[in-house]
Amino acid sequence: MEPLLILGGRIIDPSQGIDMVGDLLIAEGGIAWVGKAREAMPEEPFSLLHAEGMVVSPGFIDLHCHLREPGFEEKETIATGTRAAARGGFTTICCMPNTEPPIDTRATVEFIQRKAAAEGVVRVLPIGCISKGRRGEEMVEMGELAGAGVVALSDDGNPVMDSRLMRYALEYSRFFDLVLIDHCEDVSLSEGGVINEGWLSTRLGLKGIPAAAEEIMVARDIALAEMTGGRVHIAHVSTAGSADLVRRAKEKGIPVTAEVTPHHLTLTEERVMGYDTNAKVNPPLRSAKDVQALIGALKQGVIDAIVTDHAPREDVDKMCEYDIAAFGISGLETALGSLLTLVHGGEIDLATLISKLTFEPAKILRKSDLGTLRVGACGDVTIFDPMAEWVVDPSAFASKGKNTPLAGCLLKGKVMATICRGEVVYKEDAMKIETISREAGARFD
Repeated sequence: MEPLLILGGRIIDPSQGIDMVGDLLIAEGGIAWVGKAREAMPEEPFSLLHAEGMVVSPGFIDLHCHLREPGFEEKETIATGTRAAARGGFTTICCMPNTEPPIDTRATVEFIQRKAAAEGVVRVLPIGCISKGRRGEEMVEMGELAGAGVVALSDDGNPVMDSRLMRYALEYSRFFDLVLIDHCEDVSLSEGGVINEGWLSTRLGLKGIPAAAEEIMVARDIALAEMTGGRVHIAHVSTAGSADLVRRAKEKGIPVTAEVTPHHLTLTEERVMGYDTNAKVNPPLRSAKDVQALIGALKQGVIDAIVTDHAPREDVDKMCEYDIAAFGISGLETALGSLLTLVHGGEIDLATLISKLTFEPAKILRKSDLGTLRVGACGDVTIFDPMAEWVVDPSAFASKGKNTPLAGCLLKGKVMATICRGEVVYKEDAMKIETISREAGARFD
């Protein structure tokens, strides 16, 4: 693999407090040098990628996505999902265990690892189940999964309703330093709900999901984390009340972290007007007040990471009545463009956005070589043009899932190239890579 010199971009790396125009060299699959004005040139032949006017950041990390394989390959595969991730600027994605079979044994973990090595274009880190079969009845063989290489445990898609099971899982997880990611939903309150409970659900005649269904479970998980000392991560926070609970827990020093999705940061429940099933997601899109609270929590460090919760669906899952349509949004390829609306609107700064997509998710995973452009770290880099405008065309998605409420929307900000382990795994046609010979490199200016 030839060294790759990325020239003249705005390098933003929150892990090191870097924000400068400069150059970055990747060699032997890792970050070899970051600096200004061509201070270090490779002696051997190298590839050159011009990034003037663009942002160069650590590769994005998605703590929460659904690749569907094994078992639901008609919706997505590891091959198609990782290509979609690369188009979205993600170099590391953590796949949730609601597959068939679920990721509750070493054999399933190893299957995913083999498939990702053979067919994936970005790094895939499996998340194992908390309970066997995700049924919430019996804890998995946690040591077996930890030994196989899972990076976290979750029953996502299902909450862990049994508080005793959640307590024991948090206690046991401390032996393996694994974080538990919980889908916080009291199903006795949310059962049958399809939209945020409020004025709009009444107007549309749809059963609502109250904010309390999420907040009750967030409060319970925080109490159990305080009791056990186990690390709990709150998945896809969607309400102002949940954000406040996490804030107060952090003030007390409880080991809790939290995530939020682009759609919960940028869309409100009103997107459902017209019964758009592509806007049906769990937890549901909430009120404008909730959205503003989530943005504030993100800026204040209460929410640690932005995740896609990429949930690809077949057309048949969405082209039906709202009540029976499947939940989920295909989000890997629109995440950056959606999030940059917050930057362009002055609601968050670019460094904060990048931190929530890179350095902070890496901290939750305890992966110090990811989410950073530190010399010696993995050669994972995302290059994007924050000013490039494009129209969302789901038919052009690499993902099998075309289910997005953003179809036809004009977004400002586009991934131009994605580099994983030093290899260019996605590149827009406008991005040209030159090969520079040893002699030309010596004269390069």
